[in-house]
Amino acid sequence: MGVGHGTNHHHRRTAAAAAALAPLLLIGQAAPSAAAAPPPQPPPQLTRADVDTAVGKLDALVRDGMDKTDVPGVAVAVVHQDRVVHLQGFGARRTGQSAPVDPDTVFQLASLSKPLASTVVAGAVGDKAVGWDDPVAEHLPGFALKDPWVSEHVTVADLLAHRSGLPDHAGDLLEDLGYDRSYILGRMKYEPLTPFRDSYAYTNFGVTAAGEAVADAKDTTWEKLSEDTLYGPAGMNSTSSRFDDFAAARNKAVTHVKAADGTWDPRFVRDADAQSPAGGASSTARDMSRWLRLQLANGELGDDRIIPAEPLEHTHVPAVVSNPPPAPAGRAGFYGLGWNVSYDDLGRLRLSHSGAFALGANTNVTMLPGEQLGIVVLTNGEAVGLADSIALNFLDTAQHGKPTADWLDLAGKVYEQEKQAARSPTDYGKPPKDAAAARADTAYTGTYANDYYGPLTVTAADDTLTLRLGPKPTTFRLTHYDGDTFSFETVGENASGPSGITFRDVEDGRATRVTVEAFDENGLGTFTRD
Repeated sequence: MGVGHGTNHHHRRTAAAAAALAPLLLIGQAAPSAAAAPPPQPPPQLTRADVDTAVGKLDALVRDGMDKTDVPGVAVAVVHQDRVVHLQGFGARRTGQSAPVDPDTVFQLASLSKPLASTVVAGAVGDKAVGWDDPVAEHLPGFALKDPWVSEHVTVADLLAHRSGLPDHAGDLLEDLGYDRSYILGRMKYEPLTPFRDSYAYTNFGVTAAGEAVADAKDTTWEKLSEDTLYGPAGMNSTSSRFDDFAAARNKAVTHVKAADGTWDPRFVRDADAQSPAGGASSTARDMSRWLRLQLANGELGDDRIIPAEPLEHTHVPAVVSNPPPAPAGRAGFYGLGWNVSYDDLGRLRLSHSGAFALGANTNVTMLPGEQLGIVVLTNGEAVGLADSIALNFLDTAQHGKPTADWLDLAGKVYEQEKQAARSPTDYGKPPKDAAAARADTAYTGTYANDYYGPLTVTAADDTLTLRLGPKPTTFRLTHYDGDTFSFETVGENASGPSGITFRDVEDGRATRVTVEAFDENGLGTFTRD
């Protein structure tokens, strides 16, 4: 399958779901002899007629997927042999309004920002401003991880490949609370680490740290570096790494989430500026077709060299095993620099990435460089498998004349399974029959400190406890569950339904610590009374 990780994540459950959809890899190739090294790619398998046939069926595939999911809007671009062979918008920019999606409608890309980011960094590497193996700490003052040796040695490439040892989606919960990029990067030093360069975990703020380091080396901001290195030179005039530019666009597709009654609701606004290199870009199908041409032409666009070929090619090489094979004869999945890297049944390199905002976007790019073929799919609904399935259906149709599986059903089920897996195992809507009463409010009220999340304050008013946390602050109403345990409704990109909060170590009638279940996956969720 040709789908990749979804962040912008980017969001832990949608990214995990996209990882579970990672493509199968080639097995059973004979080992090449030393005297006859294999060519870089197998010969092209697809004719222009094969691709034209698939393009002819693409609109019907898109409309069928939209009919089944009711996702409001889609835009698609297909590039083959340096030609834009399809560029089309479908549906509406916003439910309840008639403005149509067209090739110039701006969509939020979510984690499709990552291969854009590695393209930008490849340009900076080509300029000799920075090297893939430069330690990030040399360019990003104050950057540190928990292990001092790793802090000194972790490189730009390590962070772009998610092999630093940072835990899955480290920092994303801080973003949900409203903390900015500087605060979040400054808290990476508290995250527990797995073995350096020997473990893979998808981290938006690791990628963001790499982007910040490269921008610092060029004495500019990430947003301007992206514009000056890629978007401007490539003529991607509607593409930006600033949320304000997306918000100001007149022709834009707003994000939608699926309501309980099955309708699509433009309920949330997703500002991903804090993790801009990893998930904060926005673009159009037309602009993304120019980027696809550049990618498939090793950094050239028409007669212009936009990105040097060698560093761009480096982003396409496996850097870490992201999906270990389930058995010796199974297939592994790899991550390069901002790309999922795999090899299909015919031995062809397949590069892909998905993007997913739980707050309302799903995107996919998949390329077969040996075929000079690529597709980008942008949608304005939360991940239900539509963007991924359109890409998979198209490539299947080019190769086999028709889809070989119900990709929409398969992808949708993976996203839904991950969504359910993120929920607490405790049903806080059903307290135990013998639930103990809560203590007096004064046992719980007060301020509790935490180096990672910052201060947490609990107040009482009108027989209700309220938790306040983060710079805004974000407020959560507490509902009693059992004894010293309460529940609250999680919010934001990483919302996972009701979660628990347990007050602990009561001394002189007052709790001295409190643990927030949703914030404790990495052991950082306990706060101590000031």
